[in-house]
Amino acid sequence: MEAVQSSVDMLWVMLGAMLVFFMHAGFAMVESGFTRSKNTLNILMKNIITVSLGSILYFIVGYALMFGPSSFGLIGTEGFALSGVEDIGFFVFQAVFAATCATIISGAVAERMNLSAYILLTIAMTAVIYPVVGHWVWGGGWLSQIGFIDFAGSTVVHLTGAVAAFIAAWKIGPRIGKYSGKTVNTIPGHSLPLGALGVFILWLGWFGFNGGSTLAADPALVPPVIANTLLAASAGVIATAGYTRLRYGRIDASLTMNGALAGLVGITAGAANVSFLGAIAIGLLAGIIMTEAIRLLDSKIRVDDPVGAISVHGIAGIWGTLAVGLFDTTGGLLYGGGTEILGLQAVGVLAVIAWASLSTGLVLFAIGSIVPLRVTAEDEEAGLDFSEHGSQAYSMQDVLHGSPTGRNDSFAHRLNQLGDASTSQKPTS
Repeated sequence: MEAVQSSVDMLWVMLGAMLVFFMHAGFAMVESGFTRSKNTLNILMKNIITVSLGSILYFIVGYALMFGPSSFGLIGTEGFALSGVEDIGFFVFQAVFAATCATIISGAVAERMNLSAYILLTIAMTAVIYPVVGHWVWGGGWLSQIGFIDFAGSTVVHLTGAVAAFIAAWKIGPRIGKYSGKTVNTIPGHSLPLGALGVFILWLGWFGFNGGSTLAADPALVPPVIANTLLAASAGVIATAGYTRLRYGRIDASLTMNGALAGLVGITAGAANVSFLGAIAIGLLAGIIMTEAIRLLDSKIRVDDPVGAISVHGIAGIWGTLAVGLFDTTGGLLYGGGTEILGLQAVGVLAVIAWASLSTGLVLFAIGSIVPLRVTAEDEEAGLDFSEHGSQAYSMQDVLHGSPTGRNDSFAHRLNQLGDASTSQKPTS
């Protein structure tokens, strides 16, 4: 029976890992749909490179720093390249989490960040920045020792990625045309149906994200965790739809889609610790908080985030982490437990914000001394599909006849050049 239970547990965790991996398709669709078509190929490449590069780096360095024997509660010290690690299934599950954290940055810096700079930042995120936070909370580090609670990563995954995204988006500046004096201009995405598809994929993947974090096929724990995930996301949609209807006179489609994600991020910290009603309350407030955070970030702080990633993953992540201190059924403030858990949750949030801000800022400073953080204005206007990849996501006519900048740098042109070169080298008869 023990062998059977072990096999079932392993199968459940691997299914969770596959669902979390599939979330990268959701991220790619949301980011592509919420941005302009001329940058679609670039976003797809960033997402597929992130999960691939992140998996290798987490294998070589990240897992050891996150789950190796703790040094002063700050960082792991053994297990590089999985040396001495026996539970490979646990590594796979954690590796797809690491890539998820890194890809949050992709949406916030979409349409203007140099691909080489983004790749270097991804290396730092998956190799060091994220694993350090993970060690503090899940690897036996100092936050876990004081009692900080983050079941599946509202802070560890989502807040860490969102803080890095905020620093990067602030550092490279807004897209051309986003702000005109005091006016905030809307730059609509090219395909909300694509964005909606991405939201549904992410919602599905989140059942593995939270459900798989039980790390066992526990019939007493898995169903409530997945039920809380479903209820919080649904509440996030309803709250955002209703709030935007009251505030703006109509239901805003893109914000309502992000409402589902805000509810999912919000419940991730306490999915195993709150009641069904608590999950609904967390999702309802996550949708409203996210909506106001996007408006504040866009119009007041003036940090350009094309997909709302900073608000969805960062602000909703903070709310979800603090909400554990309110709704935890065994010691939350609303259940007569006082403010102890709430205080510990706040300490963890502040510590992660400080670490992610400082480390990301230093990394971006170092990257900026090697390669430009931002593409040129000419390339941004033409679209990163051409400037970074020499191709286009949709229109084959433009690919065959040249780029909109007037530069004949299309794939077909380069093939013709190769053909001309090979012809010129042939001896004449």
